[in-house]
Amino acid sequence: MNRKTWAALILAGGLLIFARHASWAADPPVAVSPEVTQGLIRGKGDTLLSLYLKGGPVMHVITLCSILALAVVLERLISLRKGRIISPTFLEEIRRHWYRREVQEAMAVCKEHNIALSRILRAGLLRFDLGLEEIERAIEDAGRREATLLNKNLGLLNFLSQMAPLLGLFGTVLGMTQSFDAIARYGREGNIELVASGIAVALLTTVWGLMVGIPALGAYYYLRRKIELRVFEMEEVVVRLLEDLSSQREGRPVVKEVPKEEREEIREPIPVEEPHKERVFGGVRSYERPL
Repeated sequence: MNRKTWAALILAGGLLIFARHASWAADPPVAVSPEVTQGLIRGKGDTLLSLYLKGGPVMHVITLCSILALAVVLERLISLRKGRIISPTFLEEIRRHWYRREVQEAMAVCKEHNIALSRILRAGLLRFDLGLEEIERAIEDAGRREATLLNKNLGLLNFLSQMAPLLGLFGTVLGMTQSFDAIARYGREGNIELVASGIAVALLTTVWGLMVGIPALGAYYYLRRKIELRVFEMEEVVVRLLEDLSSQREGRPVVKEVPKEEREEIREPIPVEEPHKERVFGGVRSYERPL
């Protein structure tokens, strides 16, 4: 999560505390009749908007969490479409050039499509003249980078799914504290109806927090599973291509050397954060086939 997101959450929390204390001081609690209390608890005459407003400032912060979570889910769903990671058209073209050892033509296809798999294979093509071991290492480095990009913003989604219920509980505790404080200040006037009405309103924030947190957590695990499948599919394609290259390494025709400037583009891989527990392009594989 970046600094702007942290700053927004801290600012929202500060405004929440200020608004809660301001409303507490300006509108002291008063005793209400049993009829009003029963109407509040049963929801008689209440609309969704009125119930939302009764929840207080905490409801707005939880709503902000829901908007951010929805934005992350939509962005990831679009990015994880198969056509943006493994395109059938790209696979057909790259296999044809790969089997013929047409390096420059294969690199042109990778640049044209610019998807996750094409960037991984292009990294190997840039080292094509350096041997199988260098090709494998370049592909693994590029695979780690792409796997990390696929997990982009999932940490934020997980954070929001956990934060929304906690914010709801926070609002409930504040509401109950306010209700019991009214009893302490007003004595007998703070009757059971007043306590019930305060708790009924306070529980609205918990309900809203759970309504946001549960779907967000479900979306988080769904996206993680989808990413695992996409990474597995890319690995399968890469393994098959490298196995074919290994089996024909003795009779490989001479190919044009890739310019040194282009090879240097990935000479020093950028350190990236490992994804959660997904199966990625890590570890040294052996694509040697027994003779």
